Amino acid sequence: MILAIDIGNTNIVIGCIQKGECLFVERLSTVHTKTELEYAIDIKNVLDLYHIRKDQLEGGIISSVVPQVTRAAKLAVEKIIKKEVLIVGAGIKTGLNIRIDNPAQLGSDLVVDSVAGIAEYPVPLLIFDMGTANTVCVIDRNKNYIGGMIYPGIGVSLDSLTARASQLGGISLEAPEHIIGKNTVECMKSGVIYSAAAAMDGIIDRLEEELGETATVIATGGLAKRIVPHCRRKVILDDNLLLKGLYIIYQKNRK
Repeated sequence: MILAIDIGNTNIVIGCIQKGECLFVERLSTVHTKTELEYAIDIKNVLDLYHIRKDQLEGGIISSVVPQVTRAAKLAVEKIIKKEVLIVGAGIKTGLNIRIDNPAQLGSDLVVDSVAGIAEYPVPLLIFDMGTANTVCVIDRNKNYIGGMIYPGIGVSLDSLTARASQLGGISLEAPEHIIGKNTVECMKSGVIYSAAAAMDGIIDRLEEELGETATVIATGGLAKRIVPHCRRKVILDDNLLLKGLYIIYQKNRK
């Protein structure tokens, strides 16, 4: 069993994986000021909640897009499991063929998503990861990562809207009963949810047009399950994609 952690701008996703199966997935808030001890306590509490003992863990692996938190999280995990923890980055074998201008610029989360997507689904592939930023990975029929997209996430868009429009307050993210809202809250919910779903549908159409063929479409990330049910295109929801990718990369690099 391994401990897999993905550090995002808003959340830290934690899971334990045994023989390719995710035993659990939990989320913590990403806090830049926390010490390694504070993160160790948080992670240990999650493991205790699922009755996972440290002697059951053969190792750990972390992917991160928040460099300020990476070292603290790595030291926190090593404090718990008493073993060296892998960090997805330079020097780590992934097996992913990256065909972009500067492969070193590709975020570790996108690498991990792509590795898992290629292992689990038929290519070509479009992988949407919906979090603070929405990203799209494009994998061609030869299993090459050929590029992608980055655009503002739902939370970022909503925060910007409420900050700049004084009469609009915060709302929860669930779809209203009707697309045509009858009050301010319904109008905001409809606008946020259905514009995000329509954006996904439109992006899929345009990317497939450029690829010249139909692609398998995967969605993952904390907000994907709010949007995917309202898409008109077929989109496979896979909440555990990133953790499965971390497991694959761990297996490629185990000593």
